[in-house]
Amino acid sequence: MWVLHAEGMVVPEPRKRPRSSYIRFEADLPNGCWQADITHCFLADGTRVEVLDFLDDHSRYLLYARAAPAFTGPMVVAALQELIDVHGAPASTLTDNGLVFTARLAGRKGARNGFEKLLQAHQIQQKNGHPGHPQTQGKIERFHQTLKRWLAARARPGTISALQDQLDEFTGWYNHQRPHRSVGRRTPAVAYAALPKATPATPAEPEWRTRTDRVAATGTVSLRYAGKLRHLGIGRAHAGKPVLILIQDTRVITSHADTGEILAEHHLDADRDYHPATRHHIDDTLSRDIDDTPANPQKKP
Repeated sequence: MWVLHAEGMVVPEPRKRPRSSYIRFEADLPNGCWQADITHCFLADGTRVEVLDFLDDHSRYLLYARAAPAFTGPMVVAALQELIDVHGAPASTLTDNGLVFTARLAGRKGARNGFEKLLQAHQIQQKNGHPGHPQTQGKIERFHQTLKRWLAARARPGTISALQDQLDEFTGWYNHQRPHRSVGRRTPAVAYAALPKATPATPAEPEWRTRTDRVAATGTVSLRYAGKLRHLGIGRAHAGKPVLILIQDTRVITSHADTGEILAEHHLDADRDYHPATRHHIDDTLSRDIDDTPANPQKKP
């Protein structure tokens, strides 16, 4: 070794860890962890565009690959909600510290963005890599290398739509035709379907979040859910009334802030903006549920 060094044929790297010292982590079940990241590609005219990917950690199944000029926070939230609707909620996610994924480095302690709020709503554990250490997201980083080699072997698309066609073709090949060494030379689709899906841990007792508002002249109150502002119908007869809003996952109960009278109940739908009330009264069971929450207003005698 030292002879080779003396001859200038090798450069010693004493601070470099040997490959054998790296420990590979892998989720035990499909949906145990979804890795997500944004990479970039170029169109034929040199325009830089972004590609958002979600990859199942256990099976390497490519859950999502979409192209856009640039991905905003609400777009990433919508993508995650779409995947949850199709595949069920994962037990955890792993991302870098980009602002579309987390607000923890944005400077305000305890702040959460839309992505984090959606994770919390489904009790999904959030995991973030350490800043400056992309090795934490090693699987999706290596996946991006595979994707870009595949794209480089083809003509650059002229439009985002044409790039999306290529991504769709790649997804079919990657999931259903290409055996993956890390999953026993099976395809990711076979590995993803081979075992039961992991699910988020269910809390022992449901948590209610609260907020106060006033019914607008249109008879609605507004509430942000899955990255978008939703409008909940309360009724024009209640315009101007102060209200207490109780939120548990997708369930919302609105009561008069002064009297405790239940005005409406809603079940949030990520695909809708306006939500008509599912009921304008409440049963005894629901009343008991609310009575057990610390934020319960006093009922009207």
